[in-house]
Amino acid sequence: MAITVAELVAEPQLGLTLLAGSGGADNRITWAHTSDLPRLWEWVTGGELMMTNGLSIPADADGQVALAEALMDSGASALAIGEKMHAPPLTAEFLAACDRLPLPLLNIPYPLPFIAIARSVAEASLVEESRRLRQTARVYDLLRTVGASEDHWQSLVQRLATELDAELFVVDRRCLHPWHPEGQRLPDFLADEWAPLPGRVSVAGKNFQWHRIRGRHVLTMDIPTHANALLVVLPNSEPHPDAVVLLHAATVLGLQLSRIVLSLEGRHRLAGEFLMQAMEGRLGVAEMESRLTAFEVPARDFVLASMSADAARELDAVKQADDGGGLAGVHIELWRHGVASASLKRNNRLHVVVPADVDDDVLAHCAGAETVIGISAPAAVAGLQRALQESLWALGSAKANKLDVAHYAQGPSWLGMTGFEEGTALVRRLLGPIFDYEQSQDGDLIVTLRTYLNSQRSWQKSAAALFAHRQTIIYRIRKIGELTGLDMGETSTVAQLWFALQIHETMHQ
Repeated sequence: MAITVAELVAEPQLGLTLLAGSGGADNRITWAHTSDLPRLWEWVTGGELMMTNGLSIPADADGQVALAEALMDSGASALAIGEKMHAPPLTAEFLAACDRLPLPLLNIPYPLPFIAIARSVAEASLVEESRRLRQTARVYDLLRTVGASEDHWQSLVQRLATELDAELFVVDRRCLHPWHPEGQRLPDFLADEWAPLPGRVSVAGKNFQWHRIRGRHVLTMDIPTHANALLVVLPNSEPHPDAVVLLHAATVLGLQLSRIVLSLEGRHRLAGEFLMQAMEGRLGVAEMESRLTAFEVPARDFVLASMSADAARELDAVKQADDGGGLAGVHIELWRHGVASASLKRNNRLHVVVPADVDDDVLAHCAGAETVIGISAPAAVAGLQRALQESLWALGSAKANKLDVAHYAQGPSWLGMTGFEEGTALVRRLLGPIFDYEQSQDGDLIVTLRTYLNSQRSWQKSAAALFAHRQTIIYRIRKIGELTGLDMGETSTVAQLWFALQIHETMHQ
């Protein structure tokens, strides 16, 4: 075991003196560290004897008391100050605070080298190092013995907690929800303490540091491979779990999370293939019911949500797909929040089938900020294609009305119309002749019309954008007028065509 403060003071060759904090004499010292920086506690990871030549000690009583309290909260085992160096006079308030906490306060006799103390601690830690190696081996063996299935997650967490003699929680730092749907929620006192600061869980502004919260020591540390996964450690006894072993435990949890995500991706690909076939009308009703039910989504009471995120966020999503970031990770976020789903990414939009009773707030939370969502009316598999049209219509309405979430046939109308049937009829009436012509002639009229309208009806800008001659653009716009029977010089005509294009692109891209 690591050397205690009392055992270190008892070593005659060091000549250390206990000035205050005798109640902590049994504190175990895992390491001895020298620092003369002003915020001494920021360099504590738990169990250290902090040694200073006195430059770290404030001159005033309040500052000295605050130093003692911060060191105690960070998990320091003791504070040692070099004699006849740079320390200001130690105040009575400081000594009383060390006794109260208790934080052992040691005097290092001049001219004893600090390294002599560090060597004594290191030599006493050789046995502790052997114990650490054995415990690390056991931690990695737990990963071997648990399965890759997501059902085995909590079993691994509990077995690690037993090995470390601590309570372990793995949460999402953005919302403090358990990372795994079967994971344990944070204790109420931590949830209450951190709730006002979502996304900034570490009390001191950085991870892998011990904090004292409502009388208990707490450590927060990142889990590698998953940027938003946070490990919270609540030790059950003294000494605290070894810092190095905790790092290995976090690595084991990260590896297990990666295994779980990998297994989910296989299911996600199957769901995408199924939805692609169903949306294209290549499956019968009975087969669709069977396959959708296999993804635990009710075949007769679901909604289809179409989601769209801005380009910058989608670029970030490529980097974060395995961590629930962006549209590429929505299926993982939904699974983590206990929502069964089947999803398909197509044309920069994500189409997700979920049970009809899923709350809008859950969908918005899983999709993330700056994602716009359109939701269909409740449907059954026979109406899946109609549900897709409804969700796309609702998505267009949400964007036009600057809403985060819009339901089909609820809320404000879009372009003066209430449903996609009206929109489809308008598109067919205005753009149908152009589509028919392009099918037979293989033309570029729709692309030209879109570019022409987006260029404020400028022949020059349209020609430059399409790498075509100005006369070619003029010919194509006149051809559109001939096919539709509309006067392309009239503002009302331009407005109608713009409306029709907006609807067509929303419903088909």
